[in-house]
Amino acid sequence: MTGPKLCKEVPDVKVMVVGGGGREHAIIRKIKENPEVSEIYALPGNGGIARDAVCVPIGAKDIEGVVDFAVKNQIDYAVVAPDDPLVLGMVDALEAEGIPCFGPEKRAAIIEGSKAFSKELMRKYGIPTAAYRIFDNTAEALEYIDGAPLPTVVKADGLALGKGVIIASTREEARDAVRSIMQDKAFGKSGDKIVVEEYLEGPEVSVLSFTDGNTVVPMVSSMDHKRALDNDRGLNTGGMGTIAPNPFYTPEVAAECMEKIFLPTIRAMNAEGRTFKGCLYFGLMITKDGPKVIEYNCRFGDPETQVVLPLLKSDLLTIMRAVTDGKLADIDVRFSDEKAACVIMASKGYPLKYEKGFEITIPDDLYDKVYVAGAAQKDGKLVTSGGRVLGVTAVAGSLKSALNKAYEEVSRISFEGAFWRKDIGKRAIAVSEETV
Repeated sequence: MTGPKLCKEVPDVKVMVVGGGGREHAIIRKIKENPEVSEIYALPGNGGIARDAVCVPIGAKDIEGVVDFAVKNQIDYAVVAPDDPLVLGMVDALEAEGIPCFGPEKRAAIIEGSKAFSKELMRKYGIPTAAYRIFDNTAEALEYIDGAPLPTVVKADGLALGKGVIIASTREEARDAVRSIMQDKAFGKSGDKIVVEEYLEGPEVSVLSFTDGNTVVPMVSSMDHKRALDNDRGLNTGGMGTIAPNPFYTPEVAAECMEKIFLPTIRAMNAEGRTFKGCLYFGLMITKDGPKVIEYNCRFGDPETQVVLPLLKSDLLTIMRAVTDGKLADIDVRFSDEKAACVIMASKGYPLKYEKGFEITIPDDLYDKVYVAGAAQKDGKLVTSGGRVLGVTAVAGSLKSALNKAYEEVSRISFEGAFWRKDIGKRAIAVSEETV
């Protein structure tokens, strides 16, 4: 038990990134830009990440295995990217062995790990959010549903791969949601407790932010597209595409969010003895009454990261190390004025049942534009291994140009059963003043 070291400031830095999806691929690509980095390991990584990092077959939730690898390989800096290992306390375990990390400790990661905790935090500290009730008893929840306003939102308390939220338009849908989560355990133990909350209306905005527990530096805003099908139809997914920046997130809204949401959240966590250091994700709804928090995430969003990091002009590893060392205020964090778009190519049947093992064909000149999420190497070929397979990203001077480029790139990539939404960014284009 040596305690965390300050970050190494010399060349030949060995970095370990925990996770194996498109988000981690985007983080790894950005970290590679730092000339001090001599080696990047991805645990477990995936078939596409293997082109940019050394993939090690240790699961993201295997805390003992990850820590053992980090110690034996003298890792200088670790990035714990997914929600599960953060909530389980992987950062605590690594820091106990003297390995500096980017990511919150377990006591702070609860801000995503329990929706009930985050709602109570917002109520206690006056942070704007939807009205809500918390239940750990199915009968009481069903009784409340009988008189709840419609539509209503039913959420599993714990982690559910971004899918534990059900928007119910009718009383019967709401009852089914309660039973599915609490009785049928659709999301396992995450549904032992639920939050039933007011349905908010307005455009959604995702804002990732760097924070060292004192300073908060919001990144470029983004817009996710959660539903599986065009025109926001179909089931909720982990995200079918993103654009950045989000045109609904005006400078005026940004200033209000900093004053009423971002800084108050950091102060609230400090007051609770749960100082948050890492990437804090604010899922916001811009309502007629101003911005309100829909959810917090304790890490980079996926696929928001795939459009935000390509716009980052400052060095990512330098920012991360400043967060770890509590020196974020000393860093100049700059983003490009360009626009970015990411289109997710998914497997037929996602987010439910889908087949795997289909060869993916990506032209060589497009590899640097593609973030690989669900793919493996088999007999020297890249094959599908997940629901969301690829994130195809483009950057341009206008959002319309970025989207056109991304869709042109998508048209040149193929695998059996591939599908993607054709309307990513459509709503953003409609409200923007761009003509090009």
